[in-house]
Amino acid sequence: MASRLENAAYTVGWLCTDHINLATARAMLDEEHSRPQTLGHLDDNNYVLGKIGLHNVVIACAPAGVRGTVSASVAATQMVSSFPKIRFGVLVGTGGGIPSDDHDIRLGDVAVSIPHRTFSGVVQFDLGKATPSGFVRTGSLNKPPRALLNAISQVRANREMGENQVPQYLEQLREHFDAMADAYTYQGHAHDRLFPPDYPHSNQKSAACTKCKGVKRRSARKDTSPVIHYGTIASSNKIIEDGLQRDQLAEEFGAICVETEAAGLMDNFPCVVIRGVCNYADAHRKGADGWHRYASATAAAFAKELLQTVHAHDVVDAPLAADIMSG
Repeated sequence: MASRLENAAYTVGWLCTDHINLATARAMLDEEHSRPQTLGHLDDNNYVLGKIGLHNVVIACAPAGVRGTVSASVAATQMVSSFPKIRFGVLVGTGGGIPSDDHDIRLGDVAVSIPHRTFSGVVQFDLGKATPSGFVRTGSLNKPPRALLNAISQVRANREMGENQVPQYLEQLREHFDAMADAYTYQGHAHDRLFPPDYPHSNQKSAACTKCKGVKRRSARKDTSPVIHYGTIASSNKIIEDGLQRDQLAEEFGAICVETEAAGLMDNFPCVVIRGVCNYADAHRKGADGWHRYASATAAAFAKELLQTVHAHDVVDAPLAADIMSG
């Protein structure tokens, strides 16, 4: 029989945005708990409760079809109202990768938000004001909490010593859940196609890129395990399907990924953003749909490794998310 804990026993929040990300998050739990008996007023999130390592974790997913920066903020607010002892969280899902000379990003890799250059880890690139000299971006977002930044440093140090838990967690997902055995696995180098940024999609009647030519030549990696990239994640309410605009985000911010939820969280909910790369944010974005489930799984596997690394005392010492959000 699954354990049933009081809402106050949960200290870490895991936010996701659709049913696929909810499924991969649930698959990463070391143990699953019974659903909560009580929720906060007007809380309409979907919840899965459980444990990862030493931490009791609340996995929250907004209602189906609700996306964007505002929905992520609302989901976090509702979660904290129902689980008042949450200290911080992770926002886990998929996004568009931004390959560059500095980051050889491939489909299935993972992008993690950390402070980089003068940015906190996430930049809202559509927030600003129009001036006679052009669009000027305004404001700044908070960086991830110290406990998660400490854990990221430890994970990166472990990688330097050859320690990597992500492949193990991906294999466990496929072994324990037969329905995930095929779609949630690496889709192959031949299906990872990066086009020149200005090359248009050639088949307007279909999302498939069967008529698209000019794929960039990139050598297959010797190891197909996902590579973890750290840096700035670009966020807004609009989906990017333009390789030139994507590359501009890399040039201006050093961005490694683009997505549509994080900017609504960073100033209110203490968290780190983890995105599995499921497309290249260009005109061929929909042609890469076959990578969505695998990219969701790689992001979830890294999130598990990160939470396994967070020290219990760092959780106890961290301020309550509710206090930060009300302050």
